[in-house]
Amino acid sequence: MTITEKARSELSINTIRTLTLDSVEKAQHGHAGMPLGAAPMAYTLWKNYLSVNPLNPTWANRDRFVLSAGHGSNLLYNLLHLTGFDITIDDLKNTRQWNSKTPGHPEYGHTPGVEATTGPLGQGIPVAVGMALAERYLAEVFNREDYPIVDHFTYTICGDGDLMEGVSYEAASLAGHLGLGRLIVLYDSNDISLDGDLQHSFSEDIQKRFESMHWQYIRVEDGNDITEIKEALNLARIEELRPTLIEVKTVIGYGSPSLQGTHKAHSNPFGKEEIKRTKKHLGWNFEEEFYVPDEVYEDFRSIRENGIQKEKEWNQLLAKYEADYPIEAHEFKRIVNRELPDKWDGNLPNFAVGQSIATRASASKVLNSLADRFPELVGGAADLHSSTLANLIHYGDVKPGSYGGRNVWFGVREFAMGAIANGMALHYLKPFVSTFFVFSDYLRPAIRLAALMKLPVTYVFTHDSVAVGADGPTHQPVEHLASLRAMPGVSIIRPADANEAKVAWKIAISSTDKPTILVLGRQGLPTLKETSKLAMNGVTKGAYVVSPVADPCGIIIATGSEVNLALSAQQELAMEGIYVNVVSMPSWDLFDQQPDEYKETVLPRQLTKRLSVEMGSKIGWKDYVGLNGKVMSIDKFGQSAPGEEVMEKYGFTVDHVVEQFKRL
Repeated sequence: MTITEKARSELSINTIRTLTLDSVEKAQHGHAGMPLGAAPMAYTLWKNYLSVNPLNPTWANRDRFVLSAGHGSNLLYNLLHLTGFDITIDDLKNTRQWNSKTPGHPEYGHTPGVEATTGPLGQGIPVAVGMALAERYLAEVFNREDYPIVDHFTYTICGDGDLMEGVSYEAASLAGHLGLGRLIVLYDSNDISLDGDLQHSFSEDIQKRFESMHWQYIRVEDGNDITEIKEALNLARIEELRPTLIEVKTVIGYGSPSLQGTHKAHSNPFGKEEIKRTKKHLGWNFEEEFYVPDEVYEDFRSIRENGIQKEKEWNQLLAKYEADYPIEAHEFKRIVNRELPDKWDGNLPNFAVGQSIATRASASKVLNSLADRFPELVGGAADLHSSTLANLIHYGDVKPGSYGGRNVWFGVREFAMGAIANGMALHYLKPFVSTFFVFSDYLRPAIRLAALMKLPVTYVFTHDSVAVGADGPTHQPVEHLASLRAMPGVSIIRPADANEAKVAWKIAISSTDKPTILVLGRQGLPTLKETSKLAMNGVTKGAYVVSPVADPCGIIIATGSEVNLALSAQQELAMEGIYVNVVSMPSWDLFDQQPDEYKETVLPRQLTKRLSVEMGSKIGWKDYVGLNGKVMSIDKFGQSAPGEEVMEKYGFTVDHVVEQFKRL
């Protein structure tokens, strides 16, 4: 039986809808409303424009599609299945079940074809911005005349909730400023949020707001009109100088006689009777659950065939590029395969023993040395690179219409900065971002998603303690180390001097499966003789005996600038006949990964007299000092005064460290 193109499109769209209804009903949990309303726009995009190869989901030059409204995950899973990705009908039946490929929200690295972990509203938009920025950067670096080896679009579907989150506007503002014309956002505008009508909390003029941020704005009045959606996408794709927002007016829960257009359609199953009524209203004449007509599989086959052909043509182009530009092609492939360059650590700086240098400054020297070998190392700060020193001195800035620079001026947009970095990392770059440590709170949700996605983003957080001084408690981190140490999947390194900072950056740049946080100080610290020999192995293992003695009676454990304080206290104690080892512990998580045999060499169990010294919360330190040990910490907010005075008032002096150990 043959059917018209229009009828086939309607059948495909309704298949997406009915699969959603059946999945949510079987799981007795989920969000059916958004997929029912947004199915036409998603189908139109995938069928007519999206260039992907389901047989090779990681093809480098594919278009990227991010479902920012991640609660509508069934929409994405259904598209992936119908298009031919490794998602079966059984996977759709197991939505939200243990170990299924179809979890409650999209998870990168877990489900083939999912480009980013989404669900926390707002973050999908900056991730898409990061992808679009990375695409433009790589295009400018590697493309040559007649060789557009990096040449694709980034699409995302967002909802009302996404646009209520501030991070979406932070990112949209930067995207408009930079003129990222390859970025297209489809806005599922249904005027409903989870609790009720949108008018209770949201009445912005979206057109004016996005146009004020230098975006192209297009409105589609009928979210079921495929022709109108196509016309909007055509206009969006030819606009090279501005990103585009297409506001598509939809009806949440479309097709449900009782629930459509109301907040009751947002989440939770519809119930069997309402599903029957909805399917009837949609003209769905099949009784079997999870049914896909053959005509629908045939309809979606063109997406797969187009993607296979596009990748074949791209591989041929890449082969010719490699013949004409072998050096560039080798480097491009290395970056795409996330491999380290040859002799990548061969030109790192050395630091003279005794040289006084803040770890923010020594880390900056290392960062700039690494940049010479890593063209994928791109990043910036939240309007603070002059203080954090996290900028690439010789590599220029990313500017509107000129994307070959490597310093991104993120502006005072910490959250967006972190989320954009996630998109950059998903698109082959090794991004770094920077701000004061206390402001890590602003981008914490982005760090969490980086950890979930196992992305090698590097966070350069400076001004690491109450030693910040006169700026006062608003700028003096206290609880931040403990808070971030509690986050799974993140490596945190707080180096004691320049040598430890160098190793910290080596660990960060070579990471492939987790983000790394570098916690750096503002005040000058002496470069230690001991670390020049011991830091490479010691920092890599998270902790090491930086200053051993022949017959210790105890241990002082310290991190960051407090290691120097501990070494001075060690000398004072020795003058009184009390001999202790000093352990530098720059990274709890790296130390915790070591075998028990190594841990015993650093923290011998018979040495129960242990004192930890760190200018931050005491939470967690008992794991290392034991029940008989003592913790020197700061468990209240700081004070505005010169840094040295604040440290003295809070007890971080040599005399006080000596006194505390003697009490043991």
